Amino acid sequence: MKDQRDFFKKSGRLDYDELTHQQKINLIADDWLILEPQAHKASILAALNDSSPAFVDSLYEVGHKRFQKYSREVKKKLVQHFYTKIVGKLDEYLEIITQEIELAKKAYFELDDPKYTDAEYDALVGVARAFAGLKTEYAKFLKRIDKPGSKASAKFPPVRHARPMLSLDNAFSDEDVRDFVGSVYRFLGKLPDGSIGFTAEPKIDGLSISLRYQNGALVSAATRGDGTTGENVTANIRTISEIPQRLPADAPSVVEVRGEIYMTKSDFLALNEQMEAEGKQTYVNPRNTAAGSLRQLDPNVTAKRKLRFFAYAWGEMSDMPCDTQIGMVELFGSWGFPINPLMKRFSTVEGLVEHYRVIGLERPNLEYDIDGVVYKVDQLELQNRLGFRSRSPRWAIAHKFPAEQATTTLRGIDIQVGRTGALTPVARLTPITVGGVVVTNATLHNEDYIKGIGVKGEPIREGRDIRIGDTVIVQRAGDVIPQIVDVVMEKRPQDAVPFVFPHQCPVCNSHAVREEGEAVYRCTGGLTCPAQAVERIRHFVSRNAFDIEGLGEKQVELFFHADDENLRIKSPADIFTLQKRQARSLRKLENIEGFGATSVRNLYEAINGRREISLSRFLFALGIRHVGEVNAKRLARAYRSYSAFERAALEARAPMEGNRADKGNEAWQELTSVEGIGAIVAKAVIDFYDEPHNREALAALLAEVSPLDEEVRAATGSPVEGKTIVFTGSLERMSRDEAKAMAERYGAKTAGSVSKKTDLVVAGPGAGSKLARATELGIEVIDEDAWFTLVGEGRCLF
Repeated sequence: MKDQRDFFKKSGRLDYDELTHQQKINLIADDWLILEPQAHKASILAALNDSSPAFVDSLYEVGHKRFQKYSREVKKKLVQHFYTKIVGKLDEYLEIITQEIELAKKAYFELDDPKYTDAEYDALVGVARAFAGLKTEYAKFLKRIDKPGSKASAKFPPVRHARPMLSLDNAFSDEDVRDFVGSVYRFLGKLPDGSIGFTAEPKIDGLSISLRYQNGALVSAATRGDGTTGENVTANIRTISEIPQRLPADAPSVVEVRGEIYMTKSDFLALNEQMEAEGKQTYVNPRNTAAGSLRQLDPNVTAKRKLRFFAYAWGEMSDMPCDTQIGMVELFGSWGFPINPLMKRFSTVEGLVEHYRVIGLERPNLEYDIDGVVYKVDQLELQNRLGFRSRSPRWAIAHKFPAEQATTTLRGIDIQVGRTGALTPVARLTPITVGGVVVTNATLHNEDYIKGIGVKGEPIREGRDIRIGDTVIVQRAGDVIPQIVDVVMEKRPQDAVPFVFPHQCPVCNSHAVREEGEAVYRCTGGLTCPAQAVERIRHFVSRNAFDIEGLGEKQVELFFHADDENLRIKSPADIFTLQKRQARSLRKLENIEGFGATSVRNLYEAINGRREISLSRFLFALGIRHVGEVNAKRLARAYRSYSAFERAALEARAPMEGNRADKGNEAWQELTSVEGIGAIVAKAVIDFYDEPHNREALAALLAEVSPLDEEVRAATGSPVEGKTIVFTGSLERMSRDEAKAMAERYGAKTAGSVSKKTDLVVAGPGAGSKLARATELGIEVIDEDAWFTLVGEGRCLF
């Protein structure tokens, strides 16, 4: 740490201790872009924000400072070496990002509701693949990352593909295309330039399908699914008039034709007009609509949706009638399948990228959505020689398009409040069609983005701010989420004024604060703000807070939205008055579906059993920003009683802005001197108690519950004080949470993984990798009984 501080002092940068969590994340993200230049920083930031603070601190403290003075190539090697050295932490990150990719695949392929834009998803996968490739033992992550599609829906019978339906690698630039062609020539070896042909065709933005014909008759149709097993949608496919039910007599006995199901832009707009006229929810875009229409349980619904089809590939074939890609596709056309007229053959990179530009120019005029151009080696004999990687063919690549743009007028800026209290500006636009979708709103991200300031304080849009009345350029990033990317200054109205970001929550009128180093304003009315209330109540009753059994997510939603005031839970205090209110209500909880006399009795017992609660749990349950479990325990140990803590929070005042000599009052100094509690956490506590709505909600809550004074034992002299303890295996005399709490009472710190910094491992039956790691590092290992003896609680349970 001393070297770290010295480095920052010499370089004139902030001291490590002065950097916020978000500033560390921003700097780390810049390092990661060295490994994956094509990645979008927003996606990397999203992945880092999902990581634990300890992980971020490790990346920053150990790695960031080492990369600043080297050339790009040396930096890349250093980054790779660095992440290899912190293998334990990288495991954690890769598991998080791999799970996120799997959820994104499920949202896209199964739910037809994309979680990320195409560009964000590609970046997420690119970053994950770069880090997963650093060590051979990370092959397990690569296998999950690169697995195509998602599992087949349980709504339809599964169909196993005779040949896998793999995904394609992506190209994002002309140079990527040149690299692809070069890799083909290198793999095949000793072939003269221009001897390999390549086809180029539009990449249809639809749903992949495989059509199986036996003896000329259509016998089954299956979606891609996970690439190995898809969904049987044969009945629905038979309703699509463009798909032949029979093939000519001279077709091979077994034929699998593969292609894309899609919906035209005009049919999509007509369907939405119909849905709107009927008072039903409209659809987002043609791709999702086509996918959802094909997955209908009732084929009659599919038949009404006017789905279309393009053939472009094949699976199992009992005989190959042609020896080229283009020849096979043209044969499909002669059999009655629609094929794309923009498919052409080239023998040079220049020809491919020129056709890419031609298709790109034609894209707005096409009746169907496309998101790139697919290049394939034309000669089938060469395709066979090139073969496949684990997830994609070596002989094909998808050259993706940049996002589509259009110009419109900014009519207004609304402020939305998220479930965590974040205030997000949303642009209200004059309706405009972008990429086949009518756009009326666009994200404006945050105050700085509106002002023309980037995440590191650098100018964006050359510093041009965004004002109501401006003519703006709207882009569908990855063809999904609209955003404003620039302003047409020549068309700015003379009376347009800079937008002033509100400092009050538009929902509950509480103060909105923006922390130093953060880009987001947050509402401080956490306990009372309707926009945050459901999430706050869920947190309040969660396992490590009040831990009220019987109040899960569904129950919280039900109580929050209840029409009857005697059932409604809008604030934490309402939980503890529910039984009293129900006693005078005609509408009894036990008569509501999902409840019964026993479950209601158990719920009341669980609630009443939490009317007394430890101070640390109480503070954590309040949901104060930056006051997680660890900081709640630190504050509880420091102040011992809730009254002392509340008094300090109300009396403390932050130092005056811009006056470094003012260190605040005595209460402020005491609060910031608590171990692990710095100015940022202290400011969040003060902001919370400074909000009258929160104080009112707390008064109502404290009329129902009593935070217990914190028990402090063995403040000094404990044999484990200051040591880092890891508990692993099955503990028989205490739960894992009780074990951690005991260790902390005796002044120890607990960790979730074993490292060189671990002092002691307490292992129960079934201990696995952590025990092995401790043995490898020579760390002391004891059992549960020895732990009780060590801390002086060697009592018998009987």
